[in-house]
Amino acid sequence: MASINFVGGEKGGVGKSVVSRVLAQYYIDAEKPFVGFDTDRSHGSFIRFYEGYAHPTVVDKYESLDAIANVLEENPEQNIIVDLAAQTFAPVSRWITDSSLFEAFAEFGVAVNFWHVMDDGKDSVDLLGRLFDTYGAMPNYVVVMNYGRGSDFSIFKRSPVYERAKELGATLIEFPRLHDTSMRKIDQLNSSFWSAVNNRTAGSDGLGLLERQRVKTWLRGA
Repeated sequence: MASINFVGGEKGGVGKSVVSRVLAQYYIDAEKPFVGFDTDRSHGSFIRFYEGYAHPTVVDKYESLDAIANVLEENPEQNIIVDLAAQTFAPVSRWITDSSLFEAFAEFGVAVNFWHVMDDGKDSVDLLGRLFDTYGAMPNYVVVMNYGRGSDFSIFKRSPVYERAKELGATLIEFPRLHDTSMRKIDQLNSSFWSAVNNRTAGSDGLGLLERQRVKTWLRGA
């Protein structure tokens, strides 16, 4: 079944783009067709690291967002990754509601997945609760506890939002942390994760043997 994956969390700095990049690399490694859309006007990191796979999207223009659905209409077996920038919840939810998106994609047999990437703060928990309140049981949920952005998720696990996540059948993921120096080098090289693991000629700014091995191990776990 094809899927559309909205990778968000609304809050800045929780690792949404990293999760989008890992999901893109998974599709590439698994030889599954996908198209990416990047909603971040200022950084566009998804496009920067996976050029050729991702396209810019303006969330406050329905015509731009409609291009996502058009891809699926042209190729119903395609998977979609939408990397949602911070503070895009309101315009995206208006587009989804006005377009009856869940009904439209159900006709094509397309799974709608909302990925909520979170740090260990209360804000992320509250934003997840708002996501549940807005869409209820209509989509599938993937809750990503990003250990690259937090170490103690007990606030979430003790909250009513956690119990609701289980009631809604959400997939709960503990996303592993990659060593800061390795991630910084990958970012400086504008490198995909595949390139970071396999490029042995990146010079002094590149990853050494054991760094590449650690990235490979992290990517497999992620």
